Parts: sequence; C-alpha cells; structure tokens
Amino acid sequence: MNDTPVTQALADADAVTQRRPLRRRVAVVLNGAAGALLAQADAIGGTRQLFEAAGLEADFVPSDHGTLPERIAHARDSGADAVVVGGGDGTIACAAEALAGDTVPLGILPLGTMNLMARDLGLPIDDLAAAIRVVSDGIERQVDVGEVNGHVFLCASMLGLPARLARYREQRRGKMLLVVRAWRMAAATLRALRRESLEVVGLSAGAAPKQLRSVSLTIAVNAYDAQQAGRVFARSRLDGGELVTYLVRRLRLADALRLARALATHSWQNDRQIEQQRAPEVVVQSRRRAMRVMNDGEVMLIAPPLRYRVRPRALTVLVPSP
Repeated sequence: MNDTPVTQALADADAVTQRRPLRRRVAVVLNGAAGALLAQADAIGGTRQLFEAAGLEADFVPSDHGTLPERIAHARDSGADAVVVGGGDGTIACAAEALAGDTVPLGILPLGTMNLMARDLGLPIDDLAAAIRVVSDGIERQVDVGEVNGHVFLCASMLGLPARLARYREQRRGKMLLVVRAWRMAAATLRALRRESLEVVGLSAGAAPKQLRSVSLTIAVNAYDAQQAGRVFARSRLDGGELVTYLVRRLRLADALRLARALATHSWQNDRQIEQQRAPEVVVQSRRRAMRVMNDGEVMLIAPPLRYRVRPRALTVLVPSP
C-alpha cells in the first residue's frame, strides 16, 4: 500500500490492532439497494466464488430474513467468525449499531457512492475481490462510534442545509435525467441560500450552552484532516475519542462561492465562516418538535434535544495489514 496517513495511523503504536486466528466462516449481509460491483460479480453467485477463492465459507443472509437491521442481527448471532456487510456508509453505520461493543469483527465491502468510512480505513474501493481478501487475511482495528439519541453513525451527523439538500436529492433520485437533476439541485441550493435558512439552536460542546443561529452544523467522529490531496473529508485518526463540530452561522452566495473554492484547494478549515470545537459530548437544542438529521448519508427526523456522544473504540473492523 502507499504510505498514506491511514497506513501511518495503522502502524502507529497507539493504534489498537491485533491479529486474529484465521477466519473461516463469515456471515454476509448485502444491501440490495447498493452496489454496482455486485453486478460485475454476477450478484450472489459470483460473490460467493470470490469468498471461496479467499478461503472463506460465506453464509449469505437472504433478503427475506427481514429488514436490514434484522438481517445484520441474525448474522451477528449466527456464531460466524466475522460479519461482512456490503453497502454504502449508511449500511455500514447500520451494521455498527448492531456490532458496537461486540467482539465479532465487521468486514466491509464498499458498495456505496461515497464510501467515506471505507476510504478512511484504507480499504480497496473498486476491487470487490481485494475487499474480500481483507476479510480473510486483514487485521482488526478498534474505531470510535458516534451516537445521537440512540442512532449510531461512524463518519458525521449533519443538520441544516446538508440534511435538507440530501432529502431533496433522495426525493428525486431516479425520477429525471442526471443533468436535469444536477441543475435542479443547484437551483435548490441557491434558493436555500437566498432564504438564509437559519435556525436558532442551543449548542453545548464541553462548555456552557450558547444560543446561536446556524445554517449548517456537522458533528464528526474525530477531526477531518487539514489537507489531503484528492479527498475533502478524510480522517486519518479514527480512535481519538472525540467529537468535532463544524458550524456555519451564515452562508450567503459570496460565502458559498468562496467556500467552494476552499474545498477545491483543501483549505476549507481555514475559512472564516467555519467554527470548530472539540468535545466528547454535544447537545443541540431547538424549538422545533423534530429536527432533520443526516447520519452518514441517511436522513431521519429526531426530536430534540439531540444528545451526541462518542463511544471510544467500540467497534472492531477488519482492515488491510499495514
């Protein structure tokens, strides 16, 4: 592997990694709503052959075994040496909710659009066979888990403008051409900026609560790297045991254009519109009966107050050997 911040973190003496006895039997849960790579592998039949080639006996939990959380719980309780989940960041967070605090390790097949967690772990993204080999001969690593009112997330929880735009995107997914959808998304963003969709919230992050107006609030599990070529929201430290808030109070059109340029040049954390704060717990108050929250790409409504906490090194994941 290349000498990246991820591999440096894995090799660091503080990183909690260990070898596990050879894994032979794994329980596999695939999210049928995600995964172009599965089509390349001829769905489950071809994927099973890839597991066999890696020396693994794969027990696939079929879709008729209930909802995705129920299937993952079934895999966890099956007595397998590891639970392997294929999907995007939301699917991986769903698996983390079932496996956090458990000794059964989680193997990840990155089959989503962003695959942020998989990238942070240094997993192969566009090679399903290589990802399965990590399940066979990778090492274990303990990573932090974020939680808000009982809902688990591994990367970030977002409120305000990002959550509203994500809901707009999901409502129109597959209903129009990609170009048209992109233009509609841009128009929706501009409308939101013109309205200055500011919400008064009470934020407490390791200090006295304060009232503020916010257009966007992101609570990340450990800090984003200051700069990393090719990736905007990368994290090299996944076991720091802290939450980091990124707050944008106001975002006019000029601010949005400047911030877009800063994102392109990997200097966004120095933008004057973004306020950062670190804490093991965060509380968000609101006058609303429910707040729209996007956890690792999945949008949901949660009644305030939103109580965020980090569970240090609560999840065991399988990663490539450094």
